[in-house]
Amino acid sequence: MLSLRTGLWLLVVLVAVVAGIAIFWLPRGQSVSSTGVRSTPSVIVAVRDLARLESMEYHVERVIDVRDRQSLLFGLVKTQDAILLVAVGTVTAGVDLSLLRDGDVAVDPARGTARITLPPAVVLSTRLDNERSWVYARTTDLLAKRHEDLESRARLEAERTLQQTAIEGGILERARVNAERTVAALVRSLGYADVTVVSRAEDPR
Repeated sequence: MLSLRTGLWLLVVLVAVVAGIAIFWLPRGQSVSSTGVRSTPSVIVAVRDLARLESMEYHVERVIDVRDRQSLLFGLVKTQDAILLVAVGTVTAGVDLSLLRDGDVAVDPARGTARITLPPAVVLSTRLDNERSWVYARTTDLLAKRHEDLESRARLEAERTLQQTAIEGGILERARVNAERTVAALVRSLGYADVTVVSRAEDPR
Protein backbone atom coordinates (compact mmCIF):
# COMPACT_ATOMS: atom_id res chain seq x y z
CA MET A 1 0.00 0.00 0.00
CA LEU A 2 1.34 3.41 -1.01
CA SER A 3 2.34 5.82 1.72
CA LEU A 4 0.84 9.30 1.89
CA ARG A 5 4.14 10.86 0.83
CA THR A 6 4.41 8.56 -2.21
CA GLY A 7 0.81 9.29 -3.18
CA LEU A 8 1.35 13.02 -3.02
CA TRP A 9 4.53 12.71 -5.06
CA LEU A 10 2.69 10.74 -7.78
CA LEU A 11 -0.07 13.36 -7.79
CA VAL A 12 2.45 16.15 -8.29
CA VAL A 13 4.09 14.24 -11.16
CA LEU A 14 0.69 13.62 -12.79
CA VAL A 15 -0.24 17.30 -12.57
CA ALA A 16 3.11 18.29 -14.05
CA VAL A 17 2.69 15.89 -16.95
CA VAL A 18 -0.82 17.15 -17.70
CA ALA A 19 0.37 20.77 -17.49
CA GLY A 20 3.28 19.98 -19.80
CA ILE A 21 0.99 18.44 -22.37
CA ALA A 22 -1.33 21.47 -22.20
CA ILE A 23 1.58 23.89 -22.59
CA PHE A 24 2.97 21.86 -25.49
CA TRP A 25 -0.29 21.79 -27.44
CA LEU A 26 -1.74 25.23 -26.65
CA PRO A 27 0.63 27.33 -28.82
CA ARG A 28 0.13 24.98 -31.76
CA GLY A 29 -3.62 25.29 -31.51
CA GLN A 30 -3.37 29.08 -31.42
CA SER A 31 -1.06 29.26 -34.44
CA VAL A 32 -3.29 26.99 -36.52
CA SER A 33 -6.38 29.07 -35.79
CA SER A 34 -4.67 32.25 -37.05
CA THR A 35 -3.73 30.96 -40.51
CA GLY A 36 -7.13 31.63 -42.09
CA VAL A 37 -6.69 35.38 -42.49
CA ARG A 38 -5.64 35.05 -46.12
CA SER A 39 -8.34 32.71 -47.33
CA THR A 40 -9.74 32.99 -50.85
CA PRO A 41 -12.89 34.93 -49.80
CA SER A 42 -10.71 37.60 -48.15
CA VAL A 43 -8.81 38.15 -51.39
CA ILE A 44 -12.03 38.31 -53.39
CA VAL A 45 -13.50 40.89 -51.01
CA ALA A 46 -10.32 42.95 -51.07
CA VAL A 47 -10.24 43.05 -54.86
CA ARG A 48 -13.96 43.71 -55.18
CA ASP A 49 -13.62 46.64 -52.80
CA LEU A 50 -11.92 48.48 -55.68
CA ALA A 51 -15.32 48.35 -57.46
CA ARG A 52 -15.01 50.17 -60.80
CA LEU A 53 -11.26 50.39 -61.19
CA GLU A 54 -10.51 53.38 -63.44
CA SER A 55 -7.09 52.65 -64.87
CA MET A 56 -6.77 54.90 -67.95
CA GLU A 57 -8.14 58.27 -69.04
CA TYR A 58 -7.90 59.92 -72.47
CA HIS A 59 -8.40 63.62 -73.21
CA VAL A 60 -9.95 63.86 -76.69
CA GLU A 61 -10.78 66.76 -79.00
CA ARG A 62 -12.80 66.45 -82.22
CA VAL A 63 -14.66 68.64 -84.67
CA ILE A 64 -18.25 67.44 -85.13
CA ASP A 65 -20.04 68.38 -88.35
CA VAL A 66 -23.79 67.74 -88.23
CA ARG A 67 -25.97 68.64 -91.20
CA ASP A 68 -29.71 68.32 -91.64
CA ARG A 69 -30.22 68.21 -95.41
CA GLN A 70 -33.64 69.23 -96.67
CA SER A 71 -35.29 69.31 -100.08
CA LEU A 72 -38.07 71.56 -101.35
CA LEU A 73 -40.27 71.73 -104.41
CA PHE A 74 -40.19 67.97 -105.04
CA GLY A 75 -36.43 67.84 -104.66
CA LEU A 76 -35.65 70.70 -106.99
CA VAL A 77 -34.25 72.87 -104.19
CA LYS A 78 -31.63 71.54 -101.77
CA THR A 79 -31.09 73.29 -98.46
CA GLN A 80 -29.53 72.46 -95.14
CA ASP A 81 -29.32 73.38 -91.48
CA ALA A 82 -25.78 72.77 -90.22
CA ILE A 83 -23.59 73.10 -87.15
CA LEU A 84 -19.85 72.73 -86.60
CA LEU A 85 -19.01 71.85 -82.99
CA VAL A 86 -15.53 71.71 -81.46
CA ALA A 87 -15.96 68.93 -78.91
CA VAL A 88 -13.60 68.43 -75.95
CA GLY A 89 -14.09 65.54 -73.57
CA THR A 90 -12.67 62.80 -71.39
CA VAL A 91 -12.95 59.05 -71.90
CA THR A 92 -12.28 56.83 -68.89
CA ALA A 93 -11.64 53.10 -69.16
CA GLY A 94 -11.02 50.38 -66.61
CA VAL A 95 -12.40 47.20 -65.12
CA ASP A 96 -15.74 46.61 -63.43
CA LEU A 97 -14.66 44.36 -60.55
CA SER A 98 -18.25 43.68 -59.52
CA LEU A 99 -18.15 41.15 -62.39
CA LEU A 100 -15.36 39.22 -60.65
CA ARG A 101 -16.40 35.60 -60.09
CA ASP A 102 -15.29 33.28 -57.29
CA GLY A 103 -13.56 31.04 -59.80
CA ASP A 104 -11.47 33.98 -60.99
CA VAL A 105 -9.44 33.96 -57.79
CA ALA A 106 -7.18 31.04 -56.91
CA VAL A 107 -4.82 31.35 -53.95
CA ASP A 108 -2.53 29.10 -51.95
CA PRO A 109 -1.79 30.80 -48.60
CA ALA A 110 0.73 28.12 -47.63
CA ARG A 111 2.87 28.76 -50.70
CA GLY A 112 2.05 32.46 -50.94
CA THR A 113 0.76 32.19 -54.51
CA ALA A 114 -2.27 33.86 -56.09
CA ARG A 115 -3.75 33.94 -59.59
CA ILE A 116 -6.41 36.52 -60.45
CA THR A 117 -8.42 36.62 -63.67
CA LEU A 118 -9.97 40.05 -64.25
CA PRO A 119 -13.02 40.92 -66.34
CA PRO A 120 -12.17 42.57 -69.68
CA ALA A 121 -11.40 46.29 -69.72
CA VAL A 122 -14.27 48.50 -70.88
CA VAL A 123 -15.07 52.18 -71.32
CA LEU A 124 -16.55 53.25 -67.99
CA SER A 125 -17.57 56.78 -68.93
CA THR A 126 -17.42 59.41 -71.66
CA ARG A 127 -17.83 62.99 -70.49
CA LEU A 128 -18.15 65.99 -72.75
CA ASP A 129 -16.57 69.12 -71.28
CA ASN A 130 -19.36 71.61 -71.92
CA GLU A 131 -17.29 74.56 -70.74
CA ARG A 132 -14.51 73.87 -73.26
CA SER A 133 -16.71 72.61 -76.12
CA TRP A 134 -18.02 75.34 -78.37
CA VAL A 135 -19.92 75.96 -81.58
CA TYR A 136 -17.55 77.05 -84.34
CA ALA A 137 -20.24 77.69 -86.95
CA ARG A 138 -24.04 77.52 -87.16
CA THR A 139 -25.60 78.07 -90.58
CA THR A 140 -29.14 77.74 -91.86
CA ASP A 141 -29.87 78.21 -95.56
CA LEU A 142 -32.46 80.80 -96.53
CA LEU A 143 -35.21 78.31 -97.29
CA ALA A 144 -34.19 75.66 -94.75
CA LYS A 145 -36.02 74.91 -91.53
CA ARG A 146 -33.89 75.68 -88.49
CA HIS A 147 -33.75 72.85 -85.92
CA GLU A 148 -33.18 74.19 -82.43
CA ASP A 149 -32.13 70.74 -81.19
CA LEU A 150 -29.29 70.46 -83.72
CA GLU A 151 -26.65 71.42 -81.13
CA SER A 152 -27.96 68.78 -78.71
CA ARG A 153 -27.73 66.20 -81.48
CA ALA A 154 -24.19 67.33 -82.21
CA ARG A 155 -23.19 66.91 -78.57
CA LEU A 156 -24.62 63.39 -78.44
CA GLU A 157 -22.71 62.53 -81.59
CA ALA A 158 -19.60 64.05 -80.02
CA GLU A 159 -19.80 61.69 -77.02
CA ARG A 160 -20.16 58.70 -79.33
CA THR A 161 -17.25 59.66 -81.56
CA LEU A 162 -15.01 60.62 -78.63
CA GLN A 163 -15.44 57.12 -77.22
CA GLN A 164 -14.75 55.52 -80.59
CA THR A 165 -11.65 57.66 -81.05
CA ALA A 166 -10.32 56.59 -77.64
CA ILE A 167 -10.94 52.91 -78.40
CA GLU A 168 -9.15 53.20 -81.72
CA GLY A 169 -6.32 54.94 -79.86
CA GLY A 170 -5.77 51.88 -77.65
CA ILE A 171 -7.38 53.00 -74.40
CA LEU A 172 -8.72 49.52 -73.58
CA GLU A 173 -5.32 47.86 -73.89
CA ARG A 174 -3.68 50.46 -71.67
CA ALA A 175 -6.52 50.17 -69.16
CA ARG A 176 -6.06 46.39 -69.06
CA VAL A 177 -2.32 46.62 -68.39
CA ASN A 178 -2.74 49.25 -65.66
CA ALA A 179 -5.58 47.34 -63.98
CA GLU A 180 -3.51 44.16 -63.85
CA ARG A 181 -0.61 46.04 -62.26
CA THR A 182 -2.87 47.69 -59.68
CA VAL A 183 -4.57 44.46 -58.63
CA ALA A 184 -1.24 42.61 -58.49
CA ALA A 185 0.14 45.27 -56.14
CA LEU A 186 -2.95 45.01 -53.95
CA VAL A 187 -2.74 41.21 -53.65
CA ARG A 188 0.99 41.40 -52.87
CA SER A 189 0.18 43.82 -50.06
CA LEU A 190 -1.98 41.04 -48.56
CA GLY A 191 1.12 38.91 -48.16
CA TYR A 192 1.27 36.91 -51.40
CA ALA A 193 4.72 36.90 -52.97
CA ASP A 194 3.98 35.05 -56.22
CA VAL A 195 1.06 36.84 -57.91
CA THR A 196 -0.21 36.40 -61.46
CA VAL A 197 -2.95 38.67 -62.82
CA VAL A 198 -4.48 38.16 -66.27
CA SER A 199 -7.64 39.37 -68.00
CA ARG A 200 -10.47 37.46 -69.59
CA ALA A 201 -11.09 37.89 -73.30
CA GLU A 202 -13.80 40.34 -74.21
CA ASP A 203 -17.22 38.90 -73.42
CA PRO A 204 -19.13 37.87 -76.56
CA ARG A 205 -22.10 40.06 -77.39
